Amino acid sequence: MNGSPLQRIDRHGRQAPGLIVSVSDTDFAQTLQRLDGEMQRRGITPVARIDHSAAAQRSGLRLPQTLLLVFGNPRLGTPLMQQVRTSAIDLPLKILIWEEADLVYIGYNDPRWIAGRHGLGEFERELRLMSAVLAELASWAAAEGV
Repeated sequence: MNGSPLQRIDRHGRQAPGLIVSVSDTDFAQTLQRLDGEMQRRGITPVARIDHSAAAQRSGLRLPQTLLLVFGNPRLGTPLMQQVRTSAIDLPLKILIWEEADLVYIGYNDPRWIAGRHGLGEFERELRLMSAVLAELASWAAAEGV
């Protein structure tokens, strides 16, 4: 199974700080379907779906399939935003699915990186829950035959 997290290195050899990425064992459509199904099963409703590929196409540009799902739990995220309002730039949580070089990737910002960026280390319980949900969703969506 390729669905285990890996360090993301950009085309210039730089690591993307705070980004956790998995390679999916399935194609884009099936990866998205699995992610949608698991989110629905858990009662998670995306607050936004941003189809970057469709937006590019409307502008006469080409971009391989690239979709951002924005979702969250106000009971977890709001206390962080109340403590440090700038954390709202990184919340609610997001999962990105994209195709690149015949592979499908699933990526998300590590909640602990978000907390470090905004000085929110005291929210250990919330960060642990956010991290667990993101890891489980990405793993479920990436793994064929789960």
